Amino acid sequence: MSESNLAFPDLDTIHTQIGHNLEVVQARVSEASGRSGRPSSDVLVVAVSKTWPAEIVQCAVDSGACRLGENRVQEAQAKVSAISGSPSWHLVGHLQRNKARIAVDLFDVIQSVDSLRLAKEIGKHASNAGKEVAIHLQVNTSGEANKFGVDPSDLSELAGSVADIGGLSLEGLMTIAAHTDDREAVRRCFVMLRELRDNLAADHESICHLSMGMTGDFEMAIEEGATIVRVGTAIFGVRR
Repeated sequence: MSESNLAFPDLDTIHTQIGHNLEVVQARVSEASGRSGRPSSDVLVVAVSKTWPAEIVQCAVDSGACRLGENRVQEAQAKVSAISGSPSWHLVGHLQRNKARIAVDLFDVIQSVDSLRLAKEIGKHASNAGKEVAIHLQVNTSGEANKFGVDPSDLSELAGSVADIGGLSLEGLMTIAAHTDDREAVRRCFVMLRELRDNLAADHESICHLSMGMTGDFEMAIEEGATIVRVGTAIFGVRR
């Protein structure tokens, strides 16, 4: 039974396939962690469930997925209350400021904070709700104009400003690597994020997580220090 391509008519079969896929992904994580000299427990897998209906996502949770990633607030609204098992919800897609209040209600971690204005908006709603939201700063390591994220040269200033905002816990950095077949260009994005994190370490000890790597490159990301990988297709398959 191979991972991906969940073209099955019944939930029992899908449940079995997703469980198998999760095992395969975890084995790949373990192998990559070993190459980087770390235990596999150092790397958290976020199962990116965007576009999948709640009943399929529930199969993943029932199979052991304890962290789910969504790209859009509106789509997550329809799923969070429908999923049992209390998984941790991560927002991994771009967040508009006018949806910050809803995001604070839905998500445990917001990985896509890329401006001070957005951070302040999230902090305001988190404080009003009496909660603290974990955030990551998204960095545009590829330099591609179509990608969100703070410019690497502006990261230190943003981190310093965000660290003082109530309602937020600044816990990591996130990036989406270059969209290219050049594997070394992809690797450079991961190396850059790790180096940026290391440069911030003296002033921001709370920034421990590196969220980088997806289905096509998460093993490389782990080799370069990823502590969180965002995996969708390798777990859920190709959406039909």
